[in-house]
Amino acid sequence: MKTIMTRWGKALDPEHVLEDYPRPGMKRDSFLCLNGFWDIAITGSSGFPEQYEGKILVPFSPEATLSGVNRILKPDQYLHYRRSFTIGKMESGERLLLHFGAVDQTCVVYLNGRKLGEHTGGYWHFSFDITETVREGDNLLQLVVQDHSDASFYARGKQSLERGGMWYTPQSGIWQTVWMEYVPEKYMEAISLNPDPESDCLEVRVRMQDGKRVPLKIEVSLKDEVILQADGMTGDTVRLEIPACQHWTPETPVLYDMKLQTEQDEVSSYFAMRKISLERDSKGIFRLFLNGRAYFHNGILDQGYYPDGLYTAPSDEAMVSDILQMKELGFNMLRKHAKIEPDRWYYHCDRLGMLVWQDMVNGGIRRKIPLQKAMPNLIPEHLGGSRDENLRVFTRDTEESRETFVQECAATIQQLYSFPSIVVWTVFNEGWGEFEGCRVTKKIRKMDPSRLIDEASGWVDQRRGDISSIHNYFLPLMVKTDVDRCIALSEFGGYSWFIQDHAQAENEFGYRKYSNSAALSSAIERLWKRDVQGNLRNGLSAIVYTEVTDVEDETNGLMTYDREILKVDKEVMCRINRELFEAFERVI
Repeated sequence: MKTIMTRWGKALDPEHVLEDYPRPGMKRDSFLCLNGFWDIAITGSSGFPEQYEGKILVPFSPEATLSGVNRILKPDQYLHYRRSFTIGKMESGERLLLHFGAVDQTCVVYLNGRKLGEHTGGYWHFSFDITETVREGDNLLQLVVQDHSDASFYARGKQSLERGGMWYTPQSGIWQTVWMEYVPEKYMEAISLNPDPESDCLEVRVRMQDGKRVPLKIEVSLKDEVILQADGMTGDTVRLEIPACQHWTPETPVLYDMKLQTEQDEVSSYFAMRKISLERDSKGIFRLFLNGRAYFHNGILDQGYYPDGLYTAPSDEAMVSDILQMKELGFNMLRKHAKIEPDRWYYHCDRLGMLVWQDMVNGGIRRKIPLQKAMPNLIPEHLGGSRDENLRVFTRDTEESRETFVQECAATIQQLYSFPSIVVWTVFNEGWGEFEGCRVTKKIRKMDPSRLIDEASGWVDQRRGDISSIHNYFLPLMVKTDVDRCIALSEFGGYSWFIQDHAQAENEFGYRKYSNSAALSSAIERLWKRDVQGNLRNGLSAIVYTEVTDVEDETNGLMTYDREILKVDKEVMCRINRELFEAFERVI
């Protein structure tokens, strides 16, 4: 594929790469960013190389243009990182934590020649307390990484060693910010926030690193004005009554600031008061409710890929731009597809007002079964009574593979739990590593009873989720009211306008093809009226159009892959979305 760049990638300063505080939900004054140039080597051995081959710009994966490497890591190879850093003398009782946003897929971390530990899972944060290993002055940090991509069963999303069509370039190694922070000897390790808008209350639970219960002070502010102060204990659930409570919606994304203090530690956080639920409307049809009111989720599929950074956005501004572009077109929801973003992406959805349907990242061994692509779209009526217990067909042959996925789901929920923009978990997508939907959905609901679940997006539905989830790219849609769930058109559209100078692909890939903005916009308007507005009375409560941008070989985005051209007419898109909301209000 040819190389194209975003405007943010072109303007990137290698000396200042993604330096925004990486964890907005638990922020301290201490922040030491380790992004920038590291030494790199790719070898056939896990042992430290005698020589490193060159430099890589962290946190971009070696496969990404912005990394400066442009090389794909193979499953039998090892990716070696090395960099030095300097620290001053540490205060008595002070500790130093080393954080990794995400490293794909398995890594071993060494500091000053001593092994700190290992981590497997390419999408989840992990940390080490390096107090006993770090030394005043110069220190040497090394990583050894291996990534099997889709040659193994671990979560990988849409990465493929044989990229093409709907499967994308694999990537490996560090792809989120690496950073350090100083903490006191006894510090807060995690915060859990549970809003209850019906009673205007927030439940707060803080866990200390040693599990001990210590006094906790909480201060809540709104627009820089302190509105609440309370005392409690870490380890306990502290229930706060929020005065004159303001509810969060995409139209009014009200965020409260919060300060948490123990005797030694202090962190800042934020929260929102919102509730997502499944309830009947005035006609007795199940709908998605937000804060006690039927609310249509007008969404768009978001892959989160960039031509120059792949999984990694070139800057905070690049992430914000995508969210704002879709919001300005009249969308109120993004379905984050087969990927987990850095915390800052969810924070921007929180503060800008964008609902998120979050996919669990798929794994399993990808076998080339044509029916996995065809069935959801061509014969959806035959899927309702099908079973998902043929573990070989669904690429979940081993117990280790199945239990690893459940553990990955738990890690996802734990990592993203306190972001209010997330309202739906999508468990499986189109049979990609699907298995035992009843059991897995039950486990996820127990892990997080506060959100709704789309058990099987466009595939074999065991009816344990809250949403009857349809994929439809080819046929006119006529939905039937579901007796105990709402209905979502969770993938549709995929219309293409191929603009060669702004595409990475050499050939066009989309489900309908158009030659200009006017033709594309008219086709989308017809689709909205026929398949969306035409099914509102039958219970259609959410849609997810494919997709935000072109991605590699796919040319069916509303924007080009470099984000330079909005293909659809903005006025037309805003009008048909406005008319959709008006039509929904009339039928509920």
